[in-house]
Amino acid sequence: MNRPAPTIARGIARVTESALGPYQSAVIRIGFAATWLLFLLREYPHRQEMYGPDAPWSWDLARRLVANNHAFTVLTWSDSQVWFETVYALAVASSALLLVGWRTRAMSVLFMVGVLSLQNRSVFIGDGGDNVLHLMAIYLVFIRCGRVWSLDARRDRLAREAHARGEWTGPGRGGPALWAGLGIALAVATGAGRIDGGFLGGWLTVFWGLWAVQALWWAAGRLARTAEPRVLLDVVANLVHNAALMIVMAEACLIYATAGWYKIQGSRWQDGTAVYYPLHLESFSPWPALSGLMSAHGSIVMLVTYGTVAVQVAFPFTLFNRRVKNVLLVAMMTEHAVIAVVLGLPFFSLAMIAADAVFLPTSFLRRLGGRVARARDRLFPGGGRGLPGPREPVPDVLDVPEEPGQAHVGFTA
Repeated sequence: MNRPAPTIARGIARVTESALGPYQSAVIRIGFAATWLLFLLREYPHRQEMYGPDAPWSWDLARRLVANNHAFTVLTWSDSQVWFETVYALAVASSALLLVGWRTRAMSVLFMVGVLSLQNRSVFIGDGGDNVLHLMAIYLVFIRCGRVWSLDARRDRLAREAHARGEWTGPGRGGPALWAGLGIALAVATGAGRIDGGFLGGWLTVFWGLWAVQALWWAAGRLARTAEPRVLLDVVANLVHNAALMIVMAEACLIYATAGWYKIQGSRWQDGTAVYYPLHLESFSPWPALSGLMSAHGSIVMLVTYGTVAVQVAFPFTLFNRRVKNVLLVAMMTEHAVIAVVLGLPFFSLAMIAADAVFLPTSFLRRLGGRVARARDRLFPGGGRGLPGPREPVPDVLDVPEEPGQAHVGFTA
């Protein structure tokens, strides 16, 4: 009975003392923010027909559907052109700010609001990548995704360096000001009855709960006389982060497992000809010559068809072997890159690659970050170092952390 006790204790300490996978969290933050930002910029000339007043799915139909399924979207609050342009601009701005990691806790909530508002406005527009983005936008709210590779991490590092030199920088005002502004906006929306649900359920509880948590965190850090309240909140934040990160990993495995097993049941996937047919669809042939070249070789079609099914079915089981997992991970990312070019689905591919990135090894991500930092320093010699050094000890999702993380939550990381 005493043998499992040390293992259980180490497991509890591992998930409570640190937020695991800081590099993986940063990658999925950057990946999904970049995917949504590029999509919004790419579709900017067509925004009116997709989500605005000129959409085939009219504002009245969208409002009636939301009233039935209780999905969240702020675009049903008003049918004015000014309101739509404002929401679209805020969606673009929150995506860009989340991408660079500025006030990531607040931006992750605004990013979720932008994604849900536009996608739930026109539910018949989108593909599988939009569904993945829809879910991940919600999960990012609970992930401490600004600990590395962000402006928040750079600001915290500069503050620690100033403190080590004996300099007093004073508390930042940007976070509390942003918190107050969002609180006023939330109070106005609540008073107008725009948010569905009461204080004991629905989106009203979600938004006010998130807002109150930031106030509690600030009070624990500024007003508490002892460190115990802050430590307790940090433990809770680590648990929430680690649980959300695990859900992201489970979601990715579920996507591939269900896709693979459904493909096995299809006759075209069984006879090895399934890939042939989308290559001859006009809607999925941005490069007809390339599609024709691939479909002209039956052996290539058969290998890609069977290879796709094998990789998708096998991937969840390879998580127990890192080397095999990494090989299949490269294969899946390569497959999505090919889909982006050959079938003309770049944003679907970007969303799936961003979801796959949660399984990337920390050693690879640290080397990648070091190279990007060195390239940036050569381009901007006088710039500050926003990316962490390649030797900074950071826990991996699947590795025992070398030391507890010193992450911040709330509006900073």
